[in-house]
Amino acid sequence: MKQTRLGDILLRQQKITREQLDNVIREAKLHGDTLSAQLVKQNIFTEEELVKFVAKSFGRPAIDLDKLEIEPNLAKISHDVMRKNLVLPVRRKGNVLTLAVADPYDINSLDEVAFISGCQVDVVIVAESQLIARLDEDVANEDHLEDVMADLGASDMEVVDTSEEDLDEHSLSAETEAAPVVKLVNLVLLDAIKRGASDIHLEPYEKVLRVRYRIDGVLHEIMRPPMKMKDALVSRLKILARLDISERRVPQDGRIKLRLSKAKTVDFRVSVLPTLFGEKVVMRLLDPSSLQLDMSKLGYEDLSLKWLQEAIHKPYGMVLVTGPTGSGKTVSLYSAVSELNEPGVNISTAEDPVEFNFMGINQVNVHPEIGLDFPATLRSFLRQDPDIILIGEIRDHDTAAIGIKAALTGHMVLATLHTNDAPSTMSRLINMGVESFLVGSAVNLVSAQRLARRICSECKVEIEIPPASLIDAGVPESEIGQFKPMTGKGCPTCNGTGYKGRTGIYQVMPIFDEIREAVYAGRNADEINAIAVSKGVKTLRMSALDKVKVGEISLEECLRVTVAD
Repeated sequence: MKQTRLGDILLRQQKITREQLDNVIREAKLHGDTLSAQLVKQNIFTEEELVKFVAKSFGRPAIDLDKLEIEPNLAKISHDVMRKNLVLPVRRKGNVLTLAVADPYDINSLDEVAFISGCQVDVVIVAESQLIARLDEDVANEDHLEDVMADLGASDMEVVDTSEEDLDEHSLSAETEAAPVVKLVNLVLLDAIKRGASDIHLEPYEKVLRVRYRIDGVLHEIMRPPMKMKDALVSRLKILARLDISERRVPQDGRIKLRLSKAKTVDFRVSVLPTLFGEKVVMRLLDPSSLQLDMSKLGYEDLSLKWLQEAIHKPYGMVLVTGPTGSGKTVSLYSAVSELNEPGVNISTAEDPVEFNFMGINQVNVHPEIGLDFPATLRSFLRQDPDIILIGEIRDHDTAAIGIKAALTGHMVLATLHTNDAPSTMSRLINMGVESFLVGSAVNLVSAQRLARRICSECKVEIEIPPASLIDAGVPESEIGQFKPMTGKGCPTCNGTGYKGRTGIYQVMPIFDEIREAVYAGRNADEINAIAVSKGVKTLRMSALDKVKVGEISLEECLRVTVAD
């Protein structure tokens, strides 16, 4: 992102320092934000202060978009153009079109809208968050789910034969461009983003085709498109992901990039799997703007965060993040790398696949099918003068051995591993064939984690839980009176679930000298766990119960994501 004229004006009027502006521009480029959005994110301005400043400096009025009724179809401008340029027509008088904008100094965007509409353009200033919300609302109103489904039910499209031998690639390609198919695919992608889904599942069964979203870690059925749309919908998604629509016998993987506006781009990682009744499509949403890289906001307790930050700032050694798939390990590693990312540090990552890209970090997407697996990539890293190495996942002895060697030869190594808790991680590495004295010497800290659904703040209510249930969950009798269990009643904000958003549950275990000696001696995970707890390390269940105590998560959620000690 280049320095904008708005940045020049802020600098000239001494509203911001050169160092602040350079940092804002760098972060805006890194996260795909506008300059305005990043100024607010970094608390340099409130959104209201920024709107007032822009309106005064540009000499145009500021308006509250939420209080404005806008006549539809003021100009022949598509939603794509409005999203791309962050503009919204609010008034037309003769040949003069008034646009609501957040950055009136973006002359290129105004010129494009003027050219497309054939009008002279005037502007009023609005808050960027209001503008984006209004554009999203207009799209949702225009492409309402029930209306689209009604259109699809009345469609007289030809159905492509589902048998492999009769598949007509050319007919199927033409069908995927039909308006109902395009409209439905676009709607599903936008609706998933709006609902905050992490995954979209398109699943074919014998007589049913269903679409499910994973929201806050739980799958919800959203709709059941007509079965006759099955092949066309899958093929449309495969075309968008640049996959082979004629190949339906083997799994395929691809990627879709969806640009919603200048300020927002969402990637979808697409996986297609042949099943008994057709191809199942799963899309993972990768939204850089929703990526939380501030370690202090991930849910770590103060002492755990202190231990973790001390470990990653050591000049060498290994820090391991463990947990099952979908427990937020990648976000934890990215937040650590983001904190370490400085001009004087060489950071290299080996990932499968790379989910988010970062300025200043050398990221490698491993491809085992061509010989570029984790061990081969790590060997290359060691010849690239690295300071910090991130390993997407330690899966085998070779990867573990090279990572341990790097940690013992002056490099900081961050990696993920699949284990149930922090103490069992040491045994897991030894079981992979790494000598216990190497494991004990190399590892600085292990952090095990889970993700739990937060109780919705809009419908949170306190409830009574029998003391026996709390004791069964692991609460000491002496602490029962300190608990204030909460639950969510369900409201429109949380779609009636009682939950909104997620928080991390962590077991952060530094490798104290006593733990290191236990590893050397070949002690089992239970013995290592006992030493860790005696040193103040909290188990996953203990950490989850702490969040139940303050009403952040429910007792049911605590029991769902953690096991008893």
